[in-house]
Amino acid sequence: MSVIPLGDSRKHIYLVTPAPPGSRKGNRITADRWAGLLRSLGHRVTILEEYDRRPCDVFIGLHARRSHRSIARFRRTFPDRPLIVALTGTDLYQAIHRSAAARRSLELATRLIVLQSHGIEELPAHLRGKSRVIYQSVDVPRGNRHFSPAREGGQKPDKSGRELFEVCVLGHLRPVKDPFRAEAASRLLPADSRIRITQIGGALSDAMRRQAQRRQTANPRYRWLGELSRTGAIQRLAQCRLLVLTSKMEGGANVVCEALAVGVPVLSSRIGGTIGILGSDYPGYFPVGDTQALAALMRRAETDEEFLEDLRRRCAAKAHLVQPERERESWQRLLAEL
Repeated sequence: MSVIPLGDSRKHIYLVTPAPPGSRKGNRITADRWAGLLRSLGHRVTILEEYDRRPCDVFIGLHARRSHRSIARFRRTFPDRPLIVALTGTDLYQAIHRSAAARRSLELATRLIVLQSHGIEELPAHLRGKSRVIYQSVDVPRGNRHFSPAREGGQKPDKSGRELFEVCVLGHLRPVKDPFRAEAASRLLPADSRIRITQIGGALSDAMRRQAQRRQTANPRYRWLGELSRTGAIQRLAQCRLLVLTSKMEGGANVVCEALAVGVPVLSSRIGGTIGILGSDYPGYFPVGDTQALAALMRRAETDEEFLEDLRRRCAAKAHLVQPERERESWQRLLAEL
């Protein structure tokens, strides 16, 4: 990794996120991880839910719409200081097309961050020049057998002694994730399929929790493990043969980055947040909400070794995008620009 000089001072950075401390939602996880990364670069970072006009050297607003009030307040207070706005999936694919506040945040920003290359295409043309892509990295401890890339074999057999083909669905249970699409697809598989769906993620409503429990009772191919620690979730993912992402919208799915880091190939709904990571020609996409198409892709991955190996090879070629050194250098470069 090349080292970019930081100049003659370390910065005091305010990072504003709408998610409170302790939240397991993606915005807070990203904010906490970025704060740790920036501190490792020598900066002083304070995470806030709302900006209160105190001075800082650099302001980062995570979420153009929900953090707009803080973004506007900082810009009024310090008209000439660097203001970075990081765009979420709901920003890119909804808010900036519907919300005047979100669009105003884009205009006020000195720099815009998107989490994958496709995100730039959603921005107005006159703002694309100040946008930067920073892929989310995944720090996988080396030498830990639980974090070894998924391999052929080694999974538990079913009652008949056949080796299972375990598919992981990872993420909170909420409507935008379309969380039960893989479970529904598994019901369409033929009787001889070895596929089992392992779903990891906390239910963000009682209705989602009850639905997961009902589906688990009714479908022997499906198991819901609930919320695990991040380490535990990545360990479980690394033991699976596939990751399935069924989201309707993502800014840059961290779970795809995690799959790349541990060597697990991906099937995903065809959304910009995944296309910007895996590329438009990736063969593992299915239309959003298309249960039959997902079932057919899972069955093909189970039975067609050449197809599965092609997915694995293509994902391995993208793994460099999620290396911690790359994200660290991207932040260094961005701050050096400012």
